Amino acid sequence: MQIINDLNFDEKGLIPAIVQDIETGEVLMMAYMNKESLKLTVETGFTTFWSRSRKTFWKKGETSGNVQQVKEIYYDCDSDTLLIKVVAKGPACHTGERTCFYRTIDQKSSKSDK
Repeated sequence: MQIINDLNFDEKGLIPAIVQDIETGEVLMMAYMNKESLKLTVETGFTTFWSRSRKTFWKKGETSGNVQQVKEIYYDCDSDTLLIKVVAKGPACHTGERTCFYRTIDQKSSKSDK
């Protein structure tokens, strides 16, 4: 696919991929892809990422069974970030949470000038 070659991968050959539940719109996770993992994702219809720590491919759910079936893949206006809409089977987070984004940063209100 020519479009894969036209995307703007970083100096390490990676591009961020945001994974979103196609039905709820919930952001499930963010991981990195290289050209080959993106090609595998397109070819198989299931998300495959590049592990920066292990320096290898990982198909989401390969060991847990929590696979992500790809329905749509978008890229942003700068061609440097992907948005992958999926049907998720099971939790996305390795902690067992449905989404990796389950924690918040508390913001305390300021009483100055009031």
